[in-house]
Amino acid sequence: MVEEKISLAACNGMSATGLISRVAVADLIDEDEKLISICITATSTDKPAFVKLIKKYPILGVNGCNNNCVGHILKTKGVDIFGDVDVLSELNDAQCHPKNVARLDEVGEEAVDIIKSKIYEKIRNLD
Repeated sequence: MVEEKISLAACNGMSATGLISRVAVADLIDEDEKLISICITATSTDKPAFVKLIKKYPILGVNGCNNNCVGHILKTKGVDIFGDVDVLSELNDAQCHPKNVARLDEVGEEAVDIIKSKIYEKIRNLD
């Protein structure tokens, strides 16, 4: 894995896959000190701390769907992401279909594990 920190920017959409995005990122930043999270909402409103942070470390977008909102928001701020995870597509490929937009059930927890693996796969490909 790379030596510097990596920023993860999760979807904030009100969908089951948005929830999976946020939980997967929250879990990973608790588990790995080299990972930090970017609040895409605060970034979109130009909060000074986030404007500075998005230019400091490489960013991986974790999008709830293929609309790529995270990437689009960051592009408007002049920042390119090094990659992204399309949670909806990844979960469809794994035939895992969480439904709840606010709570994780057994399927949701399975989905989080799948996405965490996909995020680490993208990070490993940085090397």
